[in-house]
Amino acid sequence: MNTRRLPLDGVVVVDFTQVYAGPSCTQMLGDFGADVIKIERPGTGDLSRTSFPDEAGLDNPVFWSINRNKRSVSLDTRTEEGKQAVLDLVARADVVTSNFRAGVMDRIGFGYEALRAVNPRVIWASATGFGEKGPYAHKGGQDILTQAYTGVMWRRASDDTPVSIYPTSLCDYTTGMHMVQGILLALLHRERTGEGQKVEIAMYDSILHMQMQEAATRMNRGAEINWAAMPLTGAFQTTDGAVVMVGAFKQNPLRDICAALEIGEDLSLRPEYATPKGQQRHRPELRRLFAERFATGTTAHWMKRLEAQDLLCAPVRTMEEALRDEQTIVNGMIVEMEHPVEGSVRVLGNPVHLSATPAEVRRVPPGLGAHGDEVLGEAGYDAARLRALREAGVLR
Repeated sequence: MNTRRLPLDGVVVVDFTQVYAGPSCTQMLGDFGADVIKIERPGTGDLSRTSFPDEAGLDNPVFWSINRNKRSVSLDTRTEEGKQAVLDLVARADVVTSNFRAGVMDRIGFGYEALRAVNPRVIWASATGFGEKGPYAHKGGQDILTQAYTGVMWRRASDDTPVSIYPTSLCDYTTGMHMVQGILLALLHRERTGEGQKVEIAMYDSILHMQMQEAATRMNRGAEINWAAMPLTGAFQTTDGAVVMVGAFKQNPLRDICAALEIGEDLSLRPEYATPKGQQRHRPELRRLFAERFATGTTAHWMKRLEAQDLLCAPVRTMEEALRDEQTIVNGMIVEMEHPVEGSVRVLGNPVHLSATPAEVRRVPPGLGAHGDEVLGEAGYDAARLRALREAGVLR
């Protein structure tokens, strides 16, 4: 039997989060030992149960991916009995998390001041789209909208590249990880002082902050930093796939690229290509030349030649290829869980690797309301009271 204590053992989280940003945060806390009590809507639950329709209904891979190590309680919090049940859980909790629009938690009776009155030590952590105040505070936060508002969507390799949506939810995930940081800092502060506090994360702020180098250069030099627009960097088609090459972090990368691609001369000796500014000015023609060369060989061929010149490069992989990669397996990034209906299912593991207290999968993602009796029983509810709540439709 494993008796190792995880870093967050004993930390109780009452979790109102849904979709991706919030649940990615609370799964991280749960992976390291926190008791995450997920409060869900009766009947439908977390919106991630239905975001992408699945043959299994509410218990599907999208939900599994961000909701392990949690217990589900399905409560109708519009009722006085449901609200009281939440307050009874908060009274013994360390952290309360949510990612609704600004003001929603106050409106439903679970704002910071209301919960602080029940538990002065509580850490109340909220992720919103744009913050609690300001011209966009009323707007719903969503990954794609944040990409658009913060300049991420507009910034692309060249002006003739169409504006497009980044296909992975980078804004949600970044916000969730900032939320983890805020909660851990607040727990550390409470350990030292005994004080709880409010933790506020805005998706808008998270994604602006992700562009800190670009923003500082724009504000102070009026110049653009764009990693995708670097003159010697790009993704190029080969005869059987694609290679991405980063022509940077070397004294004369163009010389080494010419050698790797067997161009026949060192273009860096030409005056028009001799400086980074010149290379940027002539980027279209350099890219055309590189593309022509890459198109004549396989990915493996060009990888071997680029690596021989110590140039940064990688094959452009599909998701399936990345999941099968030996590095993915060695890093422990795929974990198996025994689902009560599906049997063995696979999801991504935790990217934070601790040597003494590594993340653990202790609970499979919960069915909607699967732990209501158990969780409320721990809060002092006896069988008769639980039965009454179920008969009234408060507890599902």
